[in-house]
Amino acid sequence: MLRSWHLLFFVSTAVAAFTGNLNYFSPSKRHASLGVSISKVVKRTYANSPWDPSQLNFTHGVASGDPYDDSVILWTRAAPFSDNDKSNATVSGYVPLYDHSTEQYVAKSDAPVCVNWKISTSNSFEDVVDSGTVYTSSDVDYTVKVEAKKLKPSTTYYYQFSVCNSNNTSSIGRTKTIPTANDEVSEPVRIAVYSCSNYPFGFFNAYGNPVRKDSVDYVIHLGDYIYEYANGEYGWGNAYDRIPLPDRDIFTLYDYRKRLATYRTDLDLLANHQNFPWIPVWDDHEVADNTWRDGSSHANNTEQSFVMDGGVSVDQRKMNAARAYFEWMPIRQVDMDDNLRIWRNFQFGNLLDLVMLDTRQYDRSITDVYWNTEYLGEIYNDASRSLMGPRQEAWFYRTLRESSTRGATWRIIGNQIVFSRINSSLATGVDLPYNYDQWDGYQANRNRTFHTIYENNIGNNIFLAGDSHASWVSDLVWLDEHPYDPASGSGSMGVEFAGSAVSSPSPAGQNITIDATRAYSDWLVAANSELQWQDLYYRGYYELSISHEKVDAAYFGIPTTTLRNGYEIPLANFTVLAGENRLHRTDGSPAIGNVETGSLKGGTPIHSNLTHDTETGKWFTYTGP
Repeated sequence: MLRSWHLLFFVSTAVAAFTGNLNYFSPSKRHASLGVSISKVVKRTYANSPWDPSQLNFTHGVASGDPYDDSVILWTRAAPFSDNDKSNATVSGYVPLYDHSTEQYVAKSDAPVCVNWKISTSNSFEDVVDSGTVYTSSDVDYTVKVEAKKLKPSTTYYYQFSVCNSNNTSSIGRTKTIPTANDEVSEPVRIAVYSCSNYPFGFFNAYGNPVRKDSVDYVIHLGDYIYEYANGEYGWGNAYDRIPLPDRDIFTLYDYRKRLATYRTDLDLLANHQNFPWIPVWDDHEVADNTWRDGSSHANNTEQSFVMDGGVSVDQRKMNAARAYFEWMPIRQVDMDDNLRIWRNFQFGNLLDLVMLDTRQYDRSITDVYWNTEYLGEIYNDASRSLMGPRQEAWFYRTLRESSTRGATWRIIGNQIVFSRINSSLATGVDLPYNYDQWDGYQANRNRTFHTIYENNIGNNIFLAGDSHASWVSDLVWLDEHPYDPASGSGSMGVEFAGSAVSSPSPAGQNITIDATRAYSDWLVAANSELQWQDLYYRGYYELSISHEKVDAAYFGIPTTTLRNGYEIPLANFTVLAGENRLHRTDGSPAIGNVETGSLKGGTPIHSNLTHDTETGKWFTYTGP
């Protein structure tokens, strides 16, 4: 009887510990049955001792994300080896779509990994605000994701994980909560914005620079966190010892886990995750190139595609990718009726509402998959075409209206692709002048967005975009519907800041010269009235500083990704004053101060190569590769 009571106590304690790891849950709160069967995990492990702490390591650092005013998500991986779990059973056979259960097929982990965690207002952990004990196992690739609660708004915290009953600890992470929805925000909110990091194309220096400068509070990632290609297909990693693993096009659950783990070995990416809370969304390459609801550029639901892709269907591949992404990224498992929802919003006091969209995976109408471009040129204005699907569209428009009604000063919209109209016929030809994989291919969806903004007089809108591997800054204009003056910005209802890539190459070519990109940028700015600045040359990122009075945007270029260093070149600075709904003009220029490169409407860039070493703080003229 005593042993029975002892086992009952152990099992109940173990259930609580497993329950604390959010990665065991379904990504949908409305479909709890789609989570890992915790009771079965407990039954197979309760009689076994946990792993020897000396055999365990925190293999991929720590991370935090999706901050609220009173909680934040904390992440780590505690595993007996660096490699990833190779079982695909949880996403194969007859499991439901986007299922997270294990059933009888899982490659079982017979010994649990026990992990403690704690969070404090000091890095010495003198005042622990919240803490807990959780288990992890092979079922979730030994990842740990917990929600730290009892936190105060707008407060910096430090957190750490440790293997139970040992001195085996993770590195110390730093994170920060956001203001409460109705708080008066007096200090600017500082955000770094990233997209498109391609491992074999070079080092992720852009991730490390804000860490070395300690220049932001939060990070937004707009997608293409990983790429799905084999080495040599899109980037040659041999020159930098950066071969994406597994070295093949990825399709299985193991493949996506391993690719995420490989990217997470980059030291600057690790440092960024360790120091800032992330608010990420995926783009296409987290699954495959130019994905849409039912396919991608290299895959569709046909027999030929199935055979060419190693017997993995489009839906199966997306299931594998989505599960690995939720396991490895520090994001909340939001309420998803179909288990694929990643779109969500965050209220930063009365200062701003951050709206994160999914214009790729959720319910996107067919996109340009390279063989159908002429067809897209015929249907791009059809009313039925949507980047988001009707449910997300309705939520997006309602969120914009509610944000304006509640009195938030700014609406910051994070999405994957360039929103503004871009005539690129110099490259594509006059018969097909647009990139139909961007919002230009979904004209009706963009019209519905503009209709919501203009008809409800919703001002102070800032759209963020990635995907294009280039920098674009535009006034936000419903062309052909409302008058617009490119010189003054009159008629605009906001601004779009679209950023370059962390390391993925220029759309004009990896080895293109800066002079050649300037000529093309000059053509683009002249051909597009709302486009105020454009650069094709530099890899990089941008930072936003948001106050009630204005939004400042600072663009930074990375002079090289072939070497790991802290170098960056300030490229351009822009300001949007509250209520102006356009880029603020100074002496006819939409930029503030000198612009380093690209093409600027109403101004002339001055190329200096003046470079900041964020490691030492010194400035110099860059002359390297």
